[in-house]
Amino acid sequence: MNVGGPETRPEPAEEVPRASLSYNEALAWLYGLQRFGIKLGLENIQRLIQALAIDLAGARVIHVAGTNGKGSVCAMIDSIARARGYRTGLFTSPHLISFRERIRIAGQMISDTDVALGLTKIRALIEKWEPRPTFFEVATAVALQHFAANKIDILILETGLGGRLDATNAVQSNVSVITAIDLDHQKWLGYSIEEIAAEKAGIIKRDTPVICAPQPFPAEGIVESRAAELKAPFQLVYERYGPMPIALHGAHQKQNAALAVAALRAARIEIDESAITRGLLSVEWPARFQRWDHRTIIDGAHNPMAARALADTWRDTFGGQRTTLVLAILDDKDLRGICEALAPISQHAILPRIRSERAANPQELARILLNLGVPCQIGGTVGEALQKAHAREAPILITGSLHFAGEALAHLEGRPAAFEECAQ
Repeated sequence: MNVGGPETRPEPAEEVPRASLSYNEALAWLYGLQRFGIKLGLENIQRLIQALAIDLAGARVIHVAGTNGKGSVCAMIDSIARARGYRTGLFTSPHLISFRERIRIAGQMISDTDVALGLTKIRALIEKWEPRPTFFEVATAVALQHFAANKIDILILETGLGGRLDATNAVQSNVSVITAIDLDHQKWLGYSIEEIAAEKAGIIKRDTPVICAPQPFPAEGIVESRAAELKAPFQLVYERYGPMPIALHGAHQKQNAALAVAALRAARIEIDESAITRGLLSVEWPARFQRWDHRTIIDGAHNPMAARALADTWRDTFGGQRTTLVLAILDDKDLRGICEALAPISQHAILPRIRSERAANPQELARILLNLGVPCQIGGTVGEALQKAHAREAPILITGSLHFAGEALAHLEGRPAAFEECAQ
């Protein structure tokens, strides 16, 4: 059973009735766990793995942490491995529109039925547990149980928050991947690059290879020191993937592609150049400089590093043409840093009120952007903001958070947004 960390007391698997919850009811219960907040630690997930008798049956495990790019790296690893014929399990977060996006086997999202059955079983199992598992711990357990039941060859795990105490870190990996590190989630991970790098490096396991992107000082040294301490072979990937085009846009995605290829090789997974080429050319990862139509780009950049990469990709694509920026950011983010990165490519900004309690006040964003010389207006709902953007001639950039990107995509596709899924 590919489980790392300290031993937990044996706890027999329980047979729980498969009755009851519908998909929407199950999600409503799961989202209700958010009242317990974010709790970093491995005790609950280890207990869940033991109680559910999860056995990954020798699947090769690639574990990915970092501040930016980890989802893209996971998607690329998955796409390359599938192109080579492997049966993959992919666990990522957050989702954009449907919870089912988080859990995929061979590229296919988990079914409504399997989500409902998994959550029904876990709800009965943990009814009297103290402390109660959190949203992310339960989501991780649902994913691992689904992968174990479906006999996968390769498991790709993206951390949810941090690394050292993230629920995904309860699984023993065959390679640890650290993508670009920057300031984000400081409330939980620390207020310095040093502290955040130490948390991300917490996914490194003894004698297990580490693939690392170039890092700002002193993050690189911290990751390398942790690898040395655990006698984990350390590879710093400076080069960008170059031979062939890839489906995801931007120079930073070339860096991510190089990490993905290095990770597969370090995990001793047999791949060939044809699989790499086909996998990178066909990879899909929405809201990462996603071209919705000829004049609309959607990107989930939610911190200054990601916003700077987005601005660079915009210039590479549109040259000196400026955008009508449709912007919404969550209030725990570096509002000014994000706006400073996007202001130079922005002709005009429209600031909708998105449906999140965590959303930054559009008036505050307007003050920042006006100080940076960007004319702006409050845009009402997402639909109203997009109408106003389309009335202008400039190309449109929808960005500021993955939550907002998901809400915008749901609107454009005519689907319920993520927060409405459990209320249907």
